[in-house]
Amino acid sequence: MTKPRARDLGLPFAGKPGPFNAITDVPGVLVGFCTLTDPAKAMRTGVTAILPRADSGTPQPVWAGQFTLNGNGEMTGTHWIHDAGYFIGPICISNTHAIGALHQGATEWMMQTYAPWFAAEHAWAMPVVAETYDGILNDINALHVTPAHAKAAINDAKSGPVAEGSVGGGNGMIAYEFKAGTGTASRQVALGGQDYTLGVLVQANHGRRDWLTLLGKPVGALMPEGAFRKKEQGSIIVIIATDAPLSPLSLRHLARRAAMGVARGGTPAGNSSGDIFLAFSTANLGPMPQDAGPLIMRVELNQEIIDPLYLAAAEATEEAVINAIVAGESVAAVKPKGLIVPGIDCDKLASLFANQT
Repeated sequence: MTKPRARDLGLPFAGKPGPFNAITDVPGVLVGFCTLTDPAKAMRTGVTAILPRADSGTPQPVWAGQFTLNGNGEMTGTHWIHDAGYFIGPICISNTHAIGALHQGATEWMMQTYAPWFAAEHAWAMPVVAETYDGILNDINALHVTPAHAKAAINDAKSGPVAEGSVGGGNGMIAYEFKAGTGTASRQVALGGQDYTLGVLVQANHGRRDWLTLLGKPVGALMPEGAFRKKEQGSIIVIIATDAPLSPLSLRHLARRAAMGVARGGTPAGNSSGDIFLAFSTANLGPMPQDAGPLIMRVELNQEIIDPLYLAAAEATEEAVINAIVAGESVAAVKPKGLIVPGIDCDKLASLFANQT
C-alpha cells in the first residue's frame, strides 16, 4: 500500500505544486531508480538517476549552477559547471563508496547514447554523480553498487509520479534520526506573464532529531522516540530543475536557495555533513557550444524578477525533505547491531497539524 505524502497528512504547505508534486512536473525531466535490498548480504542501497532531457545521438547542454553549503561530501563535474555553466548527460546519486561505479556506469551510458558524437569528435564524458553515506543501514564497504546498476537506474528514468523513501540511492538513508531517503516536490510560478515550473529531488540523510522543525513546529522535541545520535553524521543532496530560462549565474543563485529549504527543517549544516546542491534549466535547447558557432544566444529572465523562483526553491526543498521522512518505514541497522531506525509516526505527525489552516 502506498503511504500518504506529507500534504495528505494535512501539513499546510505554502505554494502551488504541479500535478505530480515532483521534479518530473518540469517538462522533459525523467527520474529512474535501481533499488538494492538483500538483508542476507547487509545490502540496503541503490541508485537514483535524473535525466534533464531525453536527448539522444548528440548531447545538448543543460545550463546549470551549483552551491555547496558544507563540503563533507562529493558531487562530480562541479568544477566544469562553475567554469562553463552547463553539463550534459544524467545525474546519478547513491552512497559514498559508489561514486566510482556510478561515474563509470554513467560514462558508459553516455558513450552508448551519444555514440555518433563520440565517434565523430574528440568527445569526453563528465557526468554529475553525488553521494550520501548509508553505512548504518547498508554494508557500504561491500561495494554493492556496480556500473550496471547506474545504467539500470538511468534506463528506468520516466515521467510521472516519483517514488519516495527507501528507493534508489535513498534506500539506506536517514534524516533527523528517522528513516528517510528520496523525496520530491514542485511549485508552479508566474513570472513576466509566463508560467514556469520548479521541481526538487532530495536524497535526505542529515540532521539530528532534536533539531527537527516542520513548518515551524518543534516536531523533533515532540516526537523524540528512537533518537540515537549524539552528533550529526549525514548529508543531503538537492537537485533543482526548472523550465524557466535562467543564466548559469541565476542558476547558481537558485541552487543556494536550497539551503534555505534545508535550514527550515532545523539543521545548521553540521561539520560532518555534505550539503551539496545543483540547479539546472531545461530551457534554451541548443547544440554543444563547440558546435554552435561564434555566438551562443540565450533567453534569460531578468534577475530582478526571479525572487518567486527563489521562494519556490526554498518551499519545494522543505517539502521534499518532509516527504522523504514521511515515506520512511522502520529498518534494522547493519551497524550497530540491534539498532532500529524508526519510521516517523504519520498519525502522530498529522495530529500535530490537525485543525490548522
